[in-house]
Amino acid sequence: MLAEWESRDLYKRSFDMTYSWSLWDKMHQATVGKKGAGILTEYMAHDVGSVPKDAYRMTFTDNHDKNSWEGTQYSNFGDGLQACMVFCTVVNGMPMVYGGQEAGLNKSLKFFDKDTIEWKDHPNAALYKSLFKLKHENQALWNGGWGGEMVRIFNDKPNEVISFAREKNEDKIISVINFSDNPVTVKLNSKFQKGNYTDWFTNTAFEIKGDDVFTLQPWGYFVLVK
Repeated sequence: MLAEWESRDLYKRSFDMTYSWSLWDKMHQATVGKKGAGILTEYMAHDVGSVPKDAYRMTFTDNHDKNSWEGTQYSNFGDGLQACMVFCTVVNGMPMVYGGQEAGLNKSLKFFDKDTIEWKDHPNAALYKSLFKLKHENQALWNGGWGGEMVRIFNDKPNEVISFAREKNEDKIISVINFSDNPVTVKLNSKFQKGNYTDWFTNTAFEIKGDDVFTLQPWGYFVLVK
């Protein structure tokens, strides 16, 4: 059962899933608010420390309330939208796609009246398809207690870049996301993640050795899998 609210106490009796309103707020601040990655690290620490391990979290970049009353996915996240789409899939939770996002919905739909979505081919569809394929195939990203706990990987650019790992039953991911509008070269303290990985999006091989350096474009990201 899904609660359209956010409180850990809701899991005690009736609910299996809650809306992750605070994640949306933090991503909004990190992107168009220019607050950077630090506030997302705070969100992750709170999620790991307070949400039951078997609980489900609904993550999203748009929904009926946000779209109708607070703007579109583009006005709310700007050039950081794709970074947020990726983040919503690799953090703890079950990502939701609001109607039309995969077709590049760029208007606020009427809340109480019938409104139309222009269905068309759009790059968002390919990104969502790739992300959800990863989520289904890699157990580290499965939901609730079936998935892996988020473990922070410290880096030397914490205001710009968020980096963390998840692992479950031999499946593992490392996510490195630039939440800034500048190119960033970042060094990870990745000594506990050593091994051979492949970037999910480019199929590029990576060997993680312990003090690994990544160069990311503005709002760029790597999702390494094994």
